[in-house]
Amino acid sequence: MSCSLRPVERAHRGTVEALLRATGMFRPSEVETAVQVLDESLAGEDDYRWLGAFDGESLVGCICWGPTPGTEGTYDLYWLVVDPARQGQGLGTELLTAVERRLRAAQGRLLVTETSSRGDYAPTRAFYEHRGYTRAATIPGYYAPGDDLVIYSKDLTDGDLAGTTA
Repeated sequence: MSCSLRPVERAHRGTVEALLRATGMFRPSEVETAVQVLDESLAGEDDYRWLGAFDGESLVGCICWGPTPGTEGTYDLYWLVVDPARQGQGLGTELLTAVERRLRAAQGRLLVTETSSRGDYAPTRAFYEHRGYTRAATIPGYYAPGDDLVIYSKDLTDGDLAGTTA
């Protein structure tokens, strides 16, 4: 199901926070960090960019990314979240594809994202793998004992936008 994509604005701050909490995937400190990053972005900080998926005027998903300091054409994907009631409808793919297109247009060459090895993150890892992301590294016990950091990357110079299916 397609939504309109447009920048996240100050009026959406509470909805972004609610979406992050509603997934049940993010620790409270991660939600707090995301909201702080949104505040910085809304204040004009260009290191973080936010794009929202809107059903009419309702924000139902969003994505945050930014350039990786000290690199040429590498970007970090920080958050991708879709309302749990709307998951599985292609909105995550739509947001990810939009970011990949923007980065390619800006001569971006690599998009990197980090996630957890926990079992409840298996669908997240499958989402990225299904969309052409390669597991680049794992750091054991990074988040907590038994909770590894899993790093994925995608070469944006190969022309494949977010894989082939939603």
